[in-house]
Amino acid sequence: MTETYYDLLRRQGISRRSFLQFCSLTAASLGLSKAGAQEIVHAMQTKPRLPVVWLHGMECTCCTESFIRSSHPLVSDVLLSMISLDFQHTTMAAAGHQAEERLEEIIKKHKGEYILAIEGSSCLADGGIHCMSGGKPFNEKLRHVAKDAKFVISWGSCASWGCVQAAKPNPTQAVPVHKVITDKPVIKVPGCPPIPEVMTAVVTYLLTYGRVPPLDAQGRPKMFYSQRIHDKCYRRPHFDAGQFVEKFDDEGARMGYCLYKVGCKGPTTYNACSTIRWNDGLSFPIQSGHGCIGCSEDNFWDKGSFYKHLPTILPPGWGGIEATANKVGLTAVAVTGAAVAAHAALSAIQQVRSKSSNDKLAVKE
Repeated sequence: MTETYYDLLRRQGISRRSFLQFCSLTAASLGLSKAGAQEIVHAMQTKPRLPVVWLHGMECTCCTESFIRSSHPLVSDVLLSMISLDFQHTTMAAAGHQAEERLEEIIKKHKGEYILAIEGSSCLADGGIHCMSGGKPFNEKLRHVAKDAKFVISWGSCASWGCVQAAKPNPTQAVPVHKVITDKPVIKVPGCPPIPEVMTAVVTYLLTYGRVPPLDAQGRPKMFYSQRIHDKCYRRPHFDAGQFVEKFDDEGARMGYCLYKVGCKGPTTYNACSTIRWNDGLSFPIQSGHGCIGCSEDNFWDKGSFYKHLPTILPPGWGGIEATANKVGLTAVAVTGAAVAAHAALSAIQQVRSKSSNDKLAVKE
């Protein structure tokens, strides 16, 4: 009999209570109801473990590092154990020819049933020789393994967008996974690195429902990438009030004001950082005092300084800053950024007017 996720949990000494807690937390992160949590429970108790092949292209391994530091112990105990037992260069015991033989065994045994997760970009220059894996160009290996995969996931911004490897002048012609795999949908989970609980939830969704989750126009799961960091940021009230940090360590910084003027890209970055956060929900970059650099957005390395604020001109025909990722599309950064700047300016003007009115009232009194 094929082992299920629940069987693995029990074998590892995980209690029933911890298992149910994990299912509830995952359902909540996916935006599912109580019934959704029960569906996850049922899937993990009845469905066989879904084989995962995790390949590494051009990257720094930060996605793996993020994943193995998942805040909830059940995540690493279950999913990481599952991955290491199948194929993952960084965490598996096998190496060299043994590792490559293991990969071929998985592809053959689980044909059409395994998940292919890719960390890192591929490259096209000089026949792909700048990124070799198992003695072959990585793009060749990527196509070979993806051919019989049931699902394909791009972990992180390298695999999703190309990231720093694809930054100008891009001498290796680095490209994201979807530029190599063009015959099936690629689920993009961007971020440098992505949030570990988001990675876990995507795998759990695939196991539970056996289908690709709802994706936005750019191929990202809507449940995690449908809102900007700005929309749920705890500093948002300061933005609306026109209260900004003008330079690091000024009085505004000490008061926790909005970091927009020192370059925060939260208004144009779609991710769950401000809701799920990091380290068991403890914090995220903006909460630690540093503006968002937009690492989950395409081409973020080539969009200028991380410490320069967004454009200040609003193109005609575009509304306020509440546009969704699908509505704005591929021009999200330029257009939404301009709208944010306009809104910031308006907030500042309103603040000045309010102060002026208060001063006049004080004089009359």
